[in-house]
Amino acid sequence: MRGETVRKDIPLRVAPRVADYDEECASFSWAEARTMLDGLPGGRGLNIAHEAVDRHAASGRARAVALRCVGRDGSVTCVTYGELARSTARFANVLRGLGIGYGDRVVTLLGPCPELYTVVLGTLKNTSVLCPLCCAFGPDPVFQRVTLSDAQVLVTTADLYRAKIAGQRRRLAALRHVLIVGEGAEDLPGTVSLAALTAEAADSFTVPPTSPHDMALLHFTSGTTGIPKGAVHVHEAAVAHYVSALYALDLHQDDVFWCTAHPGWVTGMSYGIVAPLMHGVTVVVDEGDHDARRWYRILAEQRVSVWYTAPTALRMLMRATPRTGPYDLPRSFDLGALRFIASTGEPLDPEAVAWGRDVLGLPVHDNWWQTETGAIMIANLAGCDIRPGSMGRPLPGVEAAVLRRGPDGRAEVADGRVTVLEEPGVEGELALRPGRPSMFRGYLHDEPRSAAAFAGGWYLTGDLVRRDGDGWYWFVGRADDVIQSAGHLVGPFEVESALMEHPAVAESGVIGRPDPVAGNIVKAFVTLRPGFDASSATRRDLLAFARRRLGPAVAPREIEFDQHLPHTRSGKVMRRLLRARELGLPQGDISTLEDSAPQAASAARTEQHA
Repeated sequence: MRGETVRKDIPLRVAPRVADYDEECASFSWAEARTMLDGLPGGRGLNIAHEAVDRHAASGRARAVALRCVGRDGSVTCVTYGELARSTARFANVLRGLGIGYGDRVVTLLGPCPELYTVVLGTLKNTSVLCPLCCAFGPDPVFQRVTLSDAQVLVTTADLYRAKIAGQRRRLAALRHVLIVGEGAEDLPGTVSLAALTAEAADSFTVPPTSPHDMALLHFTSGTTGIPKGAVHVHEAAVAHYVSALYALDLHQDDVFWCTAHPGWVTGMSYGIVAPLMHGVTVVVDEGDHDARRWYRILAEQRVSVWYTAPTALRMLMRATPRTGPYDLPRSFDLGALRFIASTGEPLDPEAVAWGRDVLGLPVHDNWWQTETGAIMIANLAGCDIRPGSMGRPLPGVEAAVLRRGPDGRAEVADGRVTVLEEPGVEGELALRPGRPSMFRGYLHDEPRSAAAFAGGWYLTGDLVRRDGDGWYWFVGRADDVIQSAGHLVGPFEVESALMEHPAVAESGVIGRPDPVAGNIVKAFVTLRPGFDASSATRRDLLAFARRRLGPAVAPREIEFDQHLPHTRSGKVMRRLLRARELGLPQGDISTLEDSAPQAASAARTEQHA
């Protein structure tokens, strides 16, 4: 698959939004894109919630299904756009009754559920600021983010409140109100039932005048050093949400759309809630846990047509469904409604693209963006060929470049200027022109880090890429992940991606281990698929396979088997933690780990081995 182009030999059931990429880029303008949205009645500005809900409810689509919520028990509850308009109005009125208004922060600590959509969109209607948090965070990360956000309202469940907040409530001086979704508020002093408040609230609400530049969303990035950064996004981001979903996700109004990302992350917010509702589609909301059979059942029974997921989730399905067949699990479900699959959150290896084509009948389209960009920036589009392993090409209206790097691995900045690398195939730092509607407006209360994110008229992403001669971008790694070995710069993702093409490999993480001769040698940590043993023969086979695929300068020199690689809560392998364990360094902040128990066990094994 590496280096091959996946042609559009699978017939498209609907005409793609972009038929000619070059023509669309040449004719695109952000000013014209803004006319795709209604704006508030009477020219009172632009509000995300109005574009996502009220305009549909007022235009004859009040009875169209907005949310199709699948409970843990498999039961399905539908919410129409009209019902969502009324419930969000009630919550906006609840906030007004609590004295919460323009610019005040409302934090959600909720999983996917109908109430989450009510709270998110009701907050935005009220011109308050929504700050979503992931339920998997421990008490300290939650406390830190609630404090940094200046939150006055927290909406969560009784169980999450007991586990994450109750012990630290007295330290949260700015937090005035805790609203409990579901039962249990009566047993928790200092909280109140959300249902009780909304039952008494009016179901109509006039959205106040909202400037496109008013703060709407606050997303915290985990980062590897320093305190979390709160990226500020404004209501004008709605324009980029709408356009990117149209181009990168190919949404049409009759689609059934499912984004599997947790709503505490930017993907789950931008493309689990805001963007698809702006297009008036039916959004699938799954309250259950990740499980291969459950996911196939949801895709089949809910007739999902557009699916947006993550490479980690795809690898979960790949483990349960070996590519060598027979594909008994997926083929026991009718996936005939599915017409487009996209992936984000981490680089997508070519093996997953091929697996999607072979097993699901559709290739997987990778795309790239960040918390700071607020919306998809680079993508493999539905109507275009796919180059497996590539992030794709910049969306119309997005200007990207590769910048020359300095000694520290980041873009070289001299007197405020940077150097754009025009020649193809050269690695450098990916940069974007600012000014896009969804670009973050800075980090909350952190002007130095906000200023450092921009230089020479570009936003510096911290991601290292190369661009081929046809304009496709290829992810190399984060600036602090690149391995310098014997004079070569080795991108961990390239090595991980190659290893993933071996039938024994379920997942891998690659780091540089110091070496007195080469400077660093490439070391890979590998999780094996069921049926393969962690033997010296398997190790030799993998080393030889990688050497054949990558050449001796890039291929790993060492492989260690580990069935519990450390992940962030968004599913990315934490190379930083692998490096720390390998070198006996402090592990640093592990609050963003997926699950502390396996990681602790892995750390203990590492110490015992040492």
